[in-house]
Amino acid sequence: MAERTQAASYCRLLEEGRLAERVARSRERLRRCHVCPRHCEVNRLEGELGFCLVGARPFVASHGPHFGEEAPLRGRRGSGTIFFSSCNLRCIYCQNYEISHLREGTEITPQELADMMLGLQEMGCHNINLVTPSHQVPHILDGLLLAAEGGLRVPLVYNTSSYDDLETLRSLEGIVDIYLPDFKYADAAIALQYSKAPSYPDIAKAAIKEMHRQVGDLTLDEQGLAVRGILVRHLVLPGGLAGTAEVMRFLAEEVSKETYINVMDQYRPCYEAFAYPPLNRRITEEEFDEAIRLTKASGLHRLHQERPGTAIAWPAEL
Repeated sequence: MAERTQAASYCRLLEEGRLAERVARSRERLRRCHVCPRHCEVNRLEGELGFCLVGARPFVASHGPHFGEEAPLRGRRGSGTIFFSSCNLRCIYCQNYEISHLREGTEITPQELADMMLGLQEMGCHNINLVTPSHQVPHILDGLLLAAEGGLRVPLVYNTSSYDDLETLRSLEGIVDIYLPDFKYADAAIALQYSKAPSYPDIAKAAIKEMHRQVGDLTLDEQGLAVRGILVRHLVLPGGLAGTAEVMRFLAEEVSKETYINVMDQYRPCYEAFAYPPLNRRITEEEFDEAIRLTKASGLHRLHQERPGTAIAWPAEL
């Protein structure tokens, strides 16, 4: 594996002896759980379960190199993806519903999670891509500490629905180099109806502002790989349900016109979506073209032109 010219941010915290302190403080948030915005206040350290139904140990579905992500993330050797099971949303159209709703996965130890991270680095992956991390941040940090002590140096990608708690995000400052939020909805009623996510737009806006405050606009190295910053995704939904115009206005006016944005066209009806028109159909070419027009009209110009594939992470034994 080629050496990176610069180690990930968490390496500095490890060298300064501050990473272990950050991990311990994060784990205490499980005692009366405030890890995600739902603030269930259950004691996950003692086995009590809140909305996400995940206890005190990491709960993982699969891991492996992923070649379906955006080019700055996958590079030539793939993004080292770890899919965390369960979710703090309940999207009726989730394309990974077996993991998020049906909770397919295995409870593992922090050391096993660390070994996954180190194994992905050894395979040459450019980063560690944490998919659906919002409800398992303390678990991830437990594994990260062990992995960093074992030689992990590649950046972390925090791949999230943006339904994130601000204090939890602040605990990640100096740890996460690349934030990958999906801004799903601009309308609170639609978010509640289709994802059971109260106050989603306000929570997502605050979360994305915090992510940008920490890492700024996306920066790439000489090979075009993401080094640090925020890359925002926006999945176009049928019938304009995602509220693209307001999403793009917010990003351009309240975050940065330099925001790197991927407007995604790969919506397809899954799980329970067939019973909820217009989510029971794919988007039309006209709907996608309108989303692109709205993005450009907002002043955002770092528009990801490649339409990402539908490849999923290669399953690996846990």
